[in-house]
Amino acid sequence: MSTQLDSQLPDSLKLREPIPLTVHPAAVYLSGLGDGSQRTIRYALNTIAGLLTAGECDALTLDWTKLRYHHTAAVRVALMKKLSPVTANKMLSALRRVLKEVYKLNGMDGDSYNKAIDFPNIEGVSEDRGRSLSSEEITSLLETCNSDNAMDLRDGALIAILRGTGLRRSELVKLALRDWSPNNESLMVRRGKRGKGRMVYLSGEAICYLERWLEVRGCEPGPLLCRIWKGGKLQLDKPMNSDAVWRILKKRASQAGVESFSPHDFRRTFCSDLLDAGVDIVTVQKLAGHASPVTTAKYDRRGEETKRKAVQKLGF
Repeated sequence: MSTQLDSQLPDSLKLREPIPLTVHPAAVYLSGLGDGSQRTIRYALNTIAGLLTAGECDALTLDWTKLRYHHTAAVRVALMKKLSPVTANKMLSALRRVLKEVYKLNGMDGDSYNKAIDFPNIEGVSEDRGRSLSSEEITSLLETCNSDNAMDLRDGALIAILRGTGLRRSELVKLALRDWSPNNESLMVRRGKRGKGRMVYLSGEAICYLERWLEVRGCEPGPLLCRIWKGGKLQLDKPMNSDAVWRILKKRASQAGVESFSPHDFRRTFCSDLLDAGVDIVTVQKLAGHASPVTTAKYDRRGEETKRKAVQKLGF
């Protein structure tokens, strides 16, 4: 995706000289995102910058203040040809957000801004992403952790927390020992998406897995879930990273014979199972840390059977 879209030379869209990140529209936008979102959006912006300059610029070297409608319309066409509607529209959303920062930083007048973002989303049939895990699959995953070695105990706690709280993996790896409160059976998520904190709660089963891990981990301050050397030595000064969570779940799925899934599917399962149990959507929204119940509704994977049963409750 390195085709040059601009009729001008790529140099015309390059920043003449570096500018402070505090006033760089792409940097300002990225700084307000969580770690996981930053990687995704940075890739999107780098892709767009490359499209506009035949691969000569990235998000931080492109002069976003020079973009006009003919640039953004051309980007839309290029993305539509190369990507699925869902992926392309996410990139276009990132483009709109950067241009909004350009406008707020006085890098573009209102008329130019409104014209530049006045392009439609790409139409297409979107497929549901991800899936819910069955209780049998979750049980099989936990059974692969059924031993007293440190790695199995940690991974069992990791799976139990993901299943019981619906945490994002970026939130999970930031949990510290001090965030666990056995008195009210809760975990404090201090740095959720966009820096928002919230309290989540563990079921009795999840607490059992966590307590077994804590017996080995000990009470030394540090990450709740830490790295472990192959020999079983704990690294309490080094938290896990998000990629490690992915690798652990991939390994456990292979061991359990469970169909491939992503860490985020635990989040989908959490929301969907709560909704299926009759929990109101606002409560599920708060537990999941969503900004809106509209987002929570997108995680509902209960399927047609739930709809059929709902209609059966109607009377005349």
